Order: sequence, then C-alpha cells, then structure tokens
Amino acid sequence: MTGSPVNAKEETDEELDLDFELDDLDALDDEELQRLLEQDPALEAELRAIEEQEAAAAEASAIQTEAALPETDKSEDFADDEETGAVDTETGLTALPVETPPPASFDDVDEDAPDPDDTAEFDDADISDDFDAEIEAEDEDTDELVDDLADLSFAPPVVEPEASPPATVEMVEEEVEDVDPSQLRLVPIPRINIHAFCSSDRITSLIEQASQDRRLAKAHVTIHSGDAERAAEIYANEASPNLIIIEGGTDSKALLRGLDHLANFCDPSTRVICVGDLNDIRLYRELMDRGVSDYLVLPRSPLQIISSIGELYADPDAPAVGKTYVFVGARGGVGSSTVCHNVAWGLAQDFLSDTVLLDLDLPFGTASLDFEHDPSQGLAEALSAPERLDDVLLDRLLQKCTDRLSLFVAPNLLDLDYDLPAESFEMVIEMVRKTAPSVVIDMPHLWSDWARQTIQSADEIVITATPDLASFRNAKNLVESVKAQRTNDSQPILVLNQVGVPKRPEVPAEQFEEALGIAPLVSIPWDPVAFGTAATNAEALLEAAPKSKASAACRQLASRLTGREHTQSQGFSLKSLFSKKG
Repeated sequence: MTGSPVNAKEETDEELDLDFELDDLDALDDEELQRLLEQDPALEAELRAIEEQEAAAAEASAIQTEAALPETDKSEDFADDEETGAVDTETGLTALPVETPPPASFDDVDEDAPDPDDTAEFDDADISDDFDAEIEAEDEDTDELVDDLADLSFAPPVVEPEASPPATVEMVEEEVEDVDPSQLRLVPIPRINIHAFCSSDRITSLIEQASQDRRLAKAHVTIHSGDAERAAEIYANEASPNLIIIEGGTDSKALLRGLDHLANFCDPSTRVICVGDLNDIRLYRELMDRGVSDYLVLPRSPLQIISSIGELYADPDAPAVGKTYVFVGARGGVGSSTVCHNVAWGLAQDFLSDTVLLDLDLPFGTASLDFEHDPSQGLAEALSAPERLDDVLLDRLLQKCTDRLSLFVAPNLLDLDYDLPAESFEMVIEMVRKTAPSVVIDMPHLWSDWARQTIQSADEIVITATPDLASFRNAKNLVESVKAQRTNDSQPILVLNQVGVPKRPEVPAEQFEEALGIAPLVSIPWDPVAFGTAATNAEALLEAAPKSKASAACRQLASRLTGREHTQSQGFSLKSLFSKKG
C-alpha cells in the first residue's frame, strides 16, 4: 500500500499492535474476542486471511513431508506422534500433533486480499452474520472429525496368553449353600485303594471326612501331603493304587507338569481325580486330554468327592439302586415292627413305589402274621449262601403280597442257629436293592455286628420310641451312636408311638427334642381299637382304618421317606356324592 510518511507510520503502529493481539488470541475468551471485532471491523478479514494461509501452508508441508519420508519412517513418526499427542478431555481421544509453520506476517498477505481500509464499506451486521456462519461450519467439521475418530481404536491389540491361569476363585463359607445329596449319585464304593495328595487344610479335611463315610467303608484311603510331583516321587519306587486324588491349587502350569511327570510311573489302570480352585474350561480340557478321570472345582462337601468316586466305579449298565429304610425300636415292645409294616404298605399302595419288606427278626418276626403269609425259609436260605443269590433265585424266594409289595419274611424257627456273618446280610440287602426302589428293613431289638452295620449303612433310619424313661435313654444312645458314624448323612427320624395312654406318666416330646437334638416327626396316639382290629384281621392299619390319626401319621412318615406328597384319590364315596347333590 502507498501513502504519506505519517500514514505509513500509523499503519506500522497498527500492524505492531495487531501482531501483539494475534499472538495472544488463544488466551482471549469469546467475549473479549467479540469486543475486539466490534472495535475493529477490519480484524475479521485479516483473521480469515491468516487462517487460510496457515491451512494452506500446513497442507503443503504435510504433503512434502509424506513424499520425502519412506514407509518405515512414516510409521515411526506416527508412533512418536501417538506418544506425544494431546488427549482431548471430552472425547478421551488422542489428537496427533501437527507441525505448524510460524505465523505469516502481513507483508506476505496476498495482493488480492481486501484492503483493511476498504472493509469499512461493509455493514457490521453482514460481517457478524458471515463470521457466525463460518464458526458454525467449523463446528460441524469438528463434530464430524470427532465422530470419525470415535470409530477408530487407538488401543493396542490384545494378545491372548497361551496358558495364563484365570483369577483364583475364593471360597466364602458364609455364602456357600449346602450341597443337596439328592443331586449326587451316592453309591457304595468297592474295595479299592485310594491315595490323596493334598496341599491345603480344607481339602485334607474333606478327604478325611469322606474316608469316614459309610459308603467308603470298604475302601482303604491314605492321605499324603504334597502335589503331583510328590506322587511321582512315591510311585517311582512303589506300585500305584487304584485311584489317586490330587489337589491342583491355583497354578495350572505346575499341575500339568506334575501330571506329565506322574504319568511315567502310574499303572495304566490307575485313575486320577484332580481337585482345584480354578474354574477354567481350558484347564479342564487339558486334564481330560491327559487322561484325568474327573476335575472338581472348589468342592464344598465330602459327598461331592464320594459322588465323583462313585461315578468312576459304578456300573453304568447296572439297574438303579433302591434306597434302604431301617426301622429300629428304642426298646422292645414300642411298636417299631407295626410302624414299619404299615409304612411299607403305604409306600407300595399309596405312593405306588415297588417295595420289598425284609423281616430280619429271624426267630420272632411278625411280618408273616401282619400280612397273613406263611413263614418261609427263603430269607434263611439266602443268608446262609448269599453268593448263590441272583435275580432268578431272589424272585423265587420273595413272597408276593400286592402288585407292588413283596415280602422276605422270617422263618420263625427256634431250632436254627442265626449267628451269621455281617457280610451275609450285606450281600443279601445289596441284591434286594437292585430289584426295587424301596427296601424297608424291620430290625430286631438287638445289638450285634451285623445289626450295627445294617443300621449305619441305611439311607434313612427311623427310631420308634414310646414316651417313657427307658425309651428316652435308649433313643438318646442310639442317636448319639448314629450321628458319630454318619457325619455326612441326614439325622435319624424319631417317631413317638403309643402317646396318650390313660393314667401313664409320659416324657414330653419337648424333652426328647432337647436331649436328642431331634424333634419327633410324628406322634402316633394310643389307639388300641384300630391297631387291634387291623392285627386280628391281618390287615394294614392304613387299609383297616384309613382315616385314623395313626394312619395319617404313617402316611406322613412315608411321604417324608419318599420326598413326595400323597395325592392318591380316596376312591368313590356315596356319602360325598349325596353331599354334592344336597
């Protein structure tokens, strides 16, 4: 531009002031910037010109730099930019820094750019509208850029580790629910040798409790301290057992290495169960590939370990094993046999469960009298030679009472010697269990080796007592003995019989509960007429007096044993028909 020296000096001063203001534009807020624009309308045009020159210079510099650098240099520069990029606090994205050329001076302004003096002819409203429109356009471009950057992932690729163990699962005792035994397959374990290698007190305690369970009474359990490596050291010098239980802990790599080492010294017939804290499907597959039979994650009960062992040694083709219900009296004459026979009849007729009743009171049993059957030598023959008993012979020896109830009655002979080994009773009961889902055992009032073993090995124990002092004492002793040997089973069921005998002092049910720790499930009232009529007619009480309180108590007991509610129809009734018409 041309002009007088005075004008030139004034223009120079304006340029100096404007340069100072441009350097500090980033520090100005919106209100201050608006005030400057209102004071000097020519500032708008100057700002647009400088912005266009900076954008053009930056684009030209970027193109020139990209053309000059090889591919490897570009990636390195990009990596450097990522490291030094600024992070947007609103979007969380990293903005890559761009090399910015120094701001252009007013001497470099294009000659075609409008003169600041000439901009005075524009109306202030037009300048404000144009500036607002340009700001909105820039905001839209910025939003589009943010959206595009949001679609990009600047996170480094996630590389999945080859065999990194997952986080350890901590067991919280207060939040752990009790294990439901009905959901487990609990069967007697055969005579096998079991060696357990434990590294924690929790698993050691579970193995010890399992070894004392009645289902492992035949198995020989040995507990060692250590892991799979320790097992390999032992079996390098001695034969391996039938089953090895190994605690894996939280280090899956160490467990797999130990199993690989152990495989060099184990007999091919040896089976292995691993117990650990890691719930990892990859670890499970690795164990199965190495021939491990089962893997238990955080077992909470010894019954889970017993069930896992039973799954290995139970015959999958064998028929389902029935449950045994043992009825024992606290003393002689409490009516345990009467309750037992009526419950067996209710299981078969009311709950439609195939049932076998074993009367093990060989010299004095009353099952033949209660069901009007002749005494038989069948049970005595089976006990004298249990190894000969099979399905065919058992079917011939059993006496049919109803379509669903079969009897193994006592011989009722006093000239025979009934001093038989406990194994004979065990083998006969196991064979009967394979033929019926419900096996009801009427125990005599005696305490011998076979009687104690039969009671302790039953699925459910029913103790019948009368409310007198002798029954109170004996029932307490029975319950304490059973609880000590059956720590993993349910408590015995207590039945109070002959309650309410006139003029007889009685021990209240609350005192039984306080001393035994078990509340009576049912209390059967004294009803000599109903019981006497049923015994005289050789009928079950549930058949002779189905609506009596004693029958309702026996039916409730049968419901407790089966876990099912009694829903059988009571049959056709003329009285109910007439009541409906009325």
